[in-house]
Amino acid sequence: MMRRALPLALFAAASGSALAGEARAAPVLLISIDGLRPADVQDAEVRGLKVPNLRRFLAEGTYATGVVGVLPTLTYPSHTTLITGVSPAKHGIVGNTTYDPLQINRGGWFWYASDGKARTLWDAARDAGLTTANVHWPVSVGAKNVTWNVPQMWITGHSDDRKLLDALSTPGLTQDLEAAAGVPYADGKAEDLPADVIRAKFGAALIAKHKPGFMTAYLTALDHTQHETGPGSAESHAVLETIDGLVGDLVAAELKAHPDAVIALVSDHGFAPVDTVINLYRPFIDAGLVTVNAEGKITAAEATPWASGGSFAIRLARPDDAALQAKVKAVLDKLAADPAAKFAAVLSAAETVAAGGNPDASFYVNLKLGAVAAPFVSAALPLVLPSPSKGMHGYHPAAPEMRSTFMVMGKGVAKARKLGEIDMRAIAPTLAKIMGGNLPGAEKPALDLAPAK
Repeated sequence: MMRRALPLALFAAASGSALAGEARAAPVLLISIDGLRPADVQDAEVRGLKVPNLRRFLAEGTYATGVVGVLPTLTYPSHTTLITGVSPAKHGIVGNTTYDPLQINRGGWFWYASDGKARTLWDAARDAGLTTANVHWPVSVGAKNVTWNVPQMWITGHSDDRKLLDALSTPGLTQDLEAAAGVPYADGKAEDLPADVIRAKFGAALIAKHKPGFMTAYLTALDHTQHETGPGSAESHAVLETIDGLVGDLVAAELKAHPDAVIALVSDHGFAPVDTVINLYRPFIDAGLVTVNAEGKITAAEATPWASGGSFAIRLARPDDAALQAKVKAVLDKLAADPAAKFAAVLSAAETVAAGGNPDASFYVNLKLGAVAAPFVSAALPLVLPSPSKGMHGYHPAAPEMRSTFMVMGKGVAKARKLGEIDMRAIAPTLAKIMGGNLPGAEKPALDLAPAK
């Protein structure tokens, strides 16, 4: 299949060069470490972190001192921006979980690539004549232009989820990779370090076996641990040091398969320590905006506080109902005046769209750092309660604590070069250009990674 793709790749490289000057067809490996803060690499020695494979990007490549993310700074919206170059308002993945006012989707996430509304790097790579592959990238179920796909999805966390993933993956792929890696694939819901170890083995095996021209690989354990123990904890540092070795394995496999490859390493958001949960369902129930029956189930919702980590998108059943808008605004204004509610800001619908956030939100509540937005759990819970999590993200991207990571190295990339802060939307068009492809809808231009002349 790769041989059949080569003539197309050469054509794409030639035509891309004519159109974009410096465009070139090169294999690309895109690795994401969920929740990796840029300073954990750039200031690793000061923080006592031993991450030589990540530090290699600083010496041998080009890197951003920080990446300004999207609203909200959550995993699924951010990862979709990372491969489309557009904000959630345009690509449609506006949260991790889907809009579910009556709570009937059992906490379902935006699993399906069909929910995305924007062209992806997988599309750009295939159009440039490259084969493509994926291990565990968010919003990848049913992605049409992924040649070899092991998507991310779970239902219960039961071992049957592995059967589900096998059914959703490219036919025969998981069995082939299990044989090559020597281990069964990880459970779909597993986000701990052992699961990352398995997925990295599968990624390396996929690279060795199929040599995809563009591949995405996603590692989750750092995010999982920072939620449990907080950013900068000893546990988080230990996990990152192990992930560093997994990155080394993936890089080695890619360079063995493609000595001319460009390897990019990204993250989706930063992290902030938290201690408080804010439950907007309490005041919404009290105001009659959410109706709950005797069994504690939601039976009607005039307005839904759609939790997004450190923020809420407030979606109305009838967005054009002026009386309903006024009623919701009055509730939010009262909460904004209450220090216990920990509101940092309430954005209007227009302000939310201007920030690239959920276009269906009539209001958007950004919480103060340290507070977590609660999904619906029980009608009996109060407005404020202690947080079981020690770390969180999902706040407005303006917060410095939400800065994420971008580092890239390989053929044609300048060494030891700082870009300063960049916009997350610039990453996808940059990688598309390297592959000889394009993302014409990207909201930011490609970055210049070439060495100085």
